[in-house]
Amino acid sequence: MKNTLGFVIFSLAVLGLLFSLSAEKYPPLPRDEVHATMTDTAVCFACHGPGKNFPQKPSHPPKFECLKCHK
Repeated sequence: MKNTLGFVIFSLAVLGLLFSLSAEKYPPLPRDEVHATMTDTAVCFACHGPGKNFPQKPSHPPKFECLKCHK
């Protein structure tokens, strides 16, 4: 029984570690007055669209649901 409990605890610890390492981390929205009321992705592209003041990096995945990842 002691070995089984130890194995279960070890397995859960390994699974928890793997899960935490695999989770993708996205930068959060800045906490400023411009981003405080963000509710729509279309608003993001007013500043972060191609040719705008703060365009997305070329390496940014082609996602058009900004608020799905960036919260």
